[in-house]
Amino acid sequence: MQTSPHVVSDVMTRAVVAVGRDALFKDIVRLMEGWKVSALPVLEGDGRVVGVVSEADLLPKEEFRDLVPDRFTQRQRLSDLAKAGALTAEEVMSSPAVTVHGSTTPAEAARIMARRNVKRLPVIDDEGRLEGVVSRSDLLKVFLRDDEDLTEEVRHEVVDRLFPLPADHIRVEVSEGVVTLTGWVDGPELIPVAERLARTVEGIVDVHCHLAGASGAQ
Repeated sequence: MQTSPHVVSDVMTRAVVAVGRDALFKDIVRLMEGWKVSALPVLEGDGRVVGVVSEADLLPKEEFRDLVPDRFTQRQRLSDLAKAGALTAEEVMSSPAVTVHGSTTPAEAARIMARRNVKRLPVIDDEGRLEGVVSRSDLLKVFLRDDEDLTEEVRHEVVDRLFPLPADHIRVEVSEGVVTLTGWVDGPELIPVAERLARTVEGIVDVHCHLAGASGAQ
Protein backbone atom coordinates (compact mmCIF):
# COMPACT_ATOMS: atom_id res chain seq x y z
CA MET A 1 0.00 0.00 0.00
CA GLN A 2 1.29 3.46 -0.88
CA THR A 3 1.47 5.55 2.26
CA SER A 4 -0.77 8.58 2.38
CA PRO A 5 1.05 11.93 2.23
CA HIS A 6 0.10 13.31 5.63
CA VAL A 7 2.47 16.30 5.74
CA VAL A 8 3.63 19.06 3.43
CA SER A 9 7.16 17.64 3.15
CA ASP A 10 5.69 14.65 1.28
CA VAL A 11 4.34 16.78 -1.57
CA MET A 12 6.44 19.97 -1.61
CA THR A 13 8.83 20.91 -4.40
CA ARG A 14 12.42 20.72 -3.13
CA ALA A 15 14.21 22.27 -6.13
CA VAL A 16 13.37 25.92 -5.53
CA VAL A 17 14.58 29.14 -7.13
CA ALA A 18 14.99 32.05 -4.72
CA VAL A 19 16.52 35.53 -4.67
CA GLY A 20 18.47 37.69 -2.24
CA ARG A 21 17.44 41.07 -0.89
CA ASP A 22 19.44 42.91 -3.56
CA ALA A 23 17.98 41.09 -6.58
CA LEU A 24 17.00 43.61 -9.25
CA PHE A 25 13.41 44.10 -10.39
CA LYS A 26 13.95 42.89 -13.97
CA ASP A 27 15.98 39.88 -12.81
CA ILE A 28 13.06 38.86 -10.59
CA VAL A 29 10.67 39.05 -13.53
CA ARG A 30 13.06 37.02 -15.69
CA LEU A 31 13.33 34.30 -13.04
CA MET A 32 9.56 34.07 -12.63
CA GLU A 33 9.11 33.75 -16.38
CA GLY A 34 11.95 31.26 -16.78
CA TRP A 35 10.80 29.02 -13.93
CA LYS A 36 7.08 29.52 -14.59
CA VAL A 37 6.35 30.48 -10.98
CA SER A 38 4.21 33.24 -9.53
CA ALA A 39 6.35 34.00 -6.47
CA LEU A 40 9.94 33.75 -5.23
CA PRO A 41 11.22 33.43 -1.66
CA VAL A 42 13.70 36.12 -0.59
CA LEU A 43 16.63 34.74 1.42
CA GLU A 44 19.42 36.10 3.52
CA GLY A 45 22.42 34.68 5.36
CA ASP A 46 22.35 30.90 5.53
CA GLY A 47 19.10 30.58 3.62
CA ARG A 48 16.60 32.06 6.04
CA VAL A 49 13.36 33.25 4.44
CA VAL A 50 12.84 36.97 5.06
CA GLY A 51 10.09 37.66 2.53
CA VAL A 52 8.36 36.69 -0.68
CA VAL A 53 8.11 38.53 -3.97
CA SER A 54 4.95 37.68 -5.89
CA GLU A 55 3.43 38.85 -9.14
CA ALA A 56 1.03 40.93 -7.05
CA ASP A 57 4.02 42.73 -5.49
CA LEU A 58 5.44 43.55 -8.93
CA LEU A 59 2.25 44.69 -10.69
CA PRO A 60 2.00 48.15 -9.04
CA LYS A 61 4.99 49.28 -11.13
CA GLU A 62 2.90 48.69 -14.25
CA GLU A 63 -0.38 49.83 -12.70
CA PHE A 64 0.96 53.23 -11.70
CA ARG A 65 3.22 53.73 -14.72
CA ASP A 66 1.11 56.50 -16.29
CA LEU A 67 -1.20 57.28 -13.38
CA VAL A 68 -0.89 60.23 -11.04
CA PRO A 69 -2.70 59.05 -7.91
CA ASP A 70 -5.12 61.37 -6.18
CA ARG A 71 -5.00 61.95 -2.41
CA PHE A 72 -7.50 59.19 -1.67
CA THR A 73 -5.44 56.65 -3.64
CA GLN A 74 -2.27 57.86 -1.94
CA ARG A 75 -3.83 57.19 1.48
CA GLN A 76 -5.39 53.86 0.56
CA ARG A 77 -2.58 52.43 -1.59
CA LEU A 78 0.50 53.69 0.21
CA SER A 79 2.21 50.27 0.21
CA ASP A 80 1.49 49.66 -3.48
CA LEU A 81 2.77 53.11 -4.40
CA ALA A 82 6.00 52.35 -2.57
CA LYS A 83 6.32 49.09 -4.49
CA ALA A 84 5.72 50.94 -7.75
CA GLY A 85 8.99 52.76 -7.14
CA ALA A 86 10.91 49.69 -5.98
CA LEU A 87 14.12 48.56 -7.67
CA THR A 88 15.12 45.54 -5.57
CA ALA A 89 13.56 42.48 -3.93
CA GLU A 90 13.98 44.04 -0.49
CA GLU A 91 11.95 47.08 -1.53
CA VAL A 92 9.15 45.16 -3.21
CA MET A 93 8.83 41.94 -1.15
CA SER A 94 6.04 41.12 1.26
CA SER A 95 7.51 40.61 4.72
CA PRO A 96 7.34 38.71 6.96
CA ALA A 97 6.72 35.81 4.60
CA VAL A 98 3.74 33.51 5.06
CA THR A 99 5.44 30.14 5.59
CA VAL A 100 4.76 26.61 6.79
CA HIS A 101 6.86 23.82 8.26
CA GLY A 102 7.32 20.46 6.59
CA SER A 103 5.23 18.85 9.34
CA THR A 104 2.17 20.94 8.43
CA THR A 105 -0.70 18.88 7.02
CA PRO A 106 -1.80 19.50 3.42
CA ALA A 107 -5.24 20.47 4.72
CA GLU A 108 -3.82 23.16 7.01
CA ALA A 109 -1.55 24.45 4.24
CA ALA A 110 -4.59 24.73 1.98
CA ARG A 111 -6.45 26.71 4.66
CA ILE A 112 -3.49 29.08 5.07
CA MET A 113 -3.36 29.66 1.30
CA ALA A 114 -7.08 30.42 1.24
CA ARG A 115 -6.99 32.77 4.26
CA ARG A 116 -3.90 34.65 3.10
CA ASN A 117 -4.82 34.56 -0.61
CA VAL A 118 -1.47 33.14 -1.75
CA LYS A 119 -0.67 30.45 -4.31
CA ARG A 120 2.66 29.21 -2.93
CA LEU A 121 4.14 28.83 0.55
CA PRO A 122 7.84 28.58 1.42
CA VAL A 123 8.50 25.54 3.60
CA ILE A 124 11.02 26.25 6.36
CA ASP A 125 12.87 24.36 9.08
CA ASP A 126 12.95 25.28 12.77
CA GLU A 127 15.64 27.89 12.08
CA GLY A 128 13.63 29.58 9.32
CA ARG A 129 15.80 28.18 6.52
CA LEU A 130 14.18 27.30 3.20
CA GLU A 131 13.51 23.59 2.64
CA GLY A 132 11.14 23.79 -0.31
CA VAL A 133 7.97 25.36 -1.63
CA VAL A 134 4.45 23.96 -1.61
CA SER A 135 2.00 25.20 -4.24
CA ARG A 136 -1.69 24.68 -4.88
CA SER A 137 -0.84 22.08 -7.53
CA ASP A 138 1.39 20.23 -5.03
CA LEU A 139 -1.49 19.97 -2.56
CA LEU A 140 -3.76 18.56 -5.26
CA LYS A 141 -1.35 15.64 -5.84
CA VAL A 142 -3.08 13.75 -3.03
CA PHE A 143 -6.07 13.27 -5.34
CA LEU A 144 -3.93 11.27 -7.80
CA ARG A 145 -3.78 8.28 -5.46
CA ASP A 146 -5.15 5.01 -6.83
CA ASP A 147 -8.53 3.77 -5.62
CA GLU A 148 -6.85 0.54 -4.51
CA ASP A 149 -4.46 2.44 -2.24
CA LEU A 150 -7.32 4.47 -0.80
CA THR A 151 -9.38 1.34 -0.19
CA GLU A 152 -6.53 -0.29 1.74
CA GLU A 153 -5.92 2.81 3.83
CA VAL A 154 -9.58 3.28 4.76
CA ARG A 155 -9.76 -0.41 5.67
CA HIS A 156 -6.61 -0.22 7.81
CA GLU A 157 -6.88 3.28 9.32
CA VAL A 158 -10.64 3.45 9.84
CA VAL A 159 -12.40 0.08 9.88
CA ASP A 160 -9.70 -2.03 11.56
CA ARG A 161 -9.05 0.66 14.19
CA LEU A 162 -12.67 1.35 15.11
CA PHE A 163 -14.26 -2.09 15.02
CA PRO A 164 -13.19 -5.39 16.64
CA LEU A 165 -11.52 -7.89 14.34
CA PRO A 166 -12.54 -9.55 12.19
CA ALA A 167 -14.60 -6.82 10.51
CA ASP A 168 -15.54 -8.76 7.36
CA HIS A 169 -19.13 -7.56 7.77
CA ILE A 170 -17.99 -4.06 6.74
CA ARG A 171 -17.28 -3.49 3.07
CA VAL A 172 -15.05 -0.70 1.79
CA GLU A 173 -15.22 0.34 -1.86
CA VAL A 174 -13.56 3.33 -3.53
CA SER A 175 -14.38 4.57 -7.01
CA GLU A 176 -12.80 7.75 -8.41
CA GLY A 177 -11.86 8.76 -4.88
CA VAL A 178 -15.37 8.31 -3.47
CA VAL A 179 -15.46 5.76 -0.64
CA THR A 180 -18.59 3.76 0.16
CA LEU A 181 -18.93 2.00 3.52
CA THR A 182 -21.60 -0.69 3.75
CA GLY A 183 -22.47 -3.38 6.31
CA TRP A 184 -23.42 -3.50 9.96
CA VAL A 185 -21.69 -2.66 13.23
CA ASP A 186 -22.25 -3.55 16.87
CA GLY A 187 -21.72 0.02 18.03
CA PRO A 188 -23.96 2.33 15.98
CA GLU A 189 -22.57 5.34 17.84
CA LEU A 190 -19.31 4.75 15.93
CA ILE A 191 -20.94 5.17 12.51
CA PRO A 192 -20.53 8.99 12.32
CA VAL A 193 -16.98 8.57 13.65
CA ALA A 194 -16.17 6.14 10.84
CA GLU A 195 -17.55 8.56 8.25
CA ARG A 196 -15.58 11.46 9.71
CA LEU A 197 -12.32 9.50 9.83
CA ALA A 198 -12.77 8.27 6.26
CA ARG A 199 -12.99 11.89 5.11
CA THR A 200 -9.60 12.62 6.69
CA VAL A 201 -7.76 10.12 4.47
CA GLU A 202 -5.70 12.12 1.98
CA GLY A 203 -7.10 11.72 -1.53
CA ILE A 204 -10.68 10.90 -0.56
CA VAL A 205 -13.15 13.02 -2.55
CA ASP A 206 -16.36 12.09 -0.74
CA VAL A 207 -17.79 9.48 1.63
CA HIS A 208 -21.03 7.53 1.25
CA CYS A 209 -21.75 5.84 4.57
CA HIS A 210 -24.38 3.08 4.52
CA LEU A 211 -23.44 1.39 7.79
CA ALA A 212 -26.22 0.24 10.09
CA GLY A 213 -26.42 -0.90 13.69
CA ALA A 214 -26.71 -4.62 14.36
CA SER A 215 -30.46 -4.17 14.85
CA GLY A 216 -30.71 -2.78 11.29
CA ALA A 217 -31.28 0.82 12.32
CA GLN A 218 -28.56 3.26 11.35
